[in-house]
Amino acid sequence: MTKDQVKTVLERVPSWPKARQKELAEVALEIEAELSGSEYYATADELKAIDEGLVGRAASKKEVKEAFASFRRT
Repeated sequence: MTKDQVKTVLERVPSWPKARQKELAEVALEIEAELSGSEYYATADELKAIDEGLVGRAASKKEVKEAFASFRRT
């Protein structure tokens, strides 16, 4: 993509829905942080999504105990 193409697209951004503008801003800030070597800090929404994705992924103490017990039987 050329600089002119980037400018043209960015000129149209204000006509986009607010949610998409926010999404573009977040992505642009992430890219900028990567380029500058800055540390990345997840947003509250990202942390919530991570937590939701991890639900049920960890075994309970009971499940771990049962698994080890089954290993001993074999």
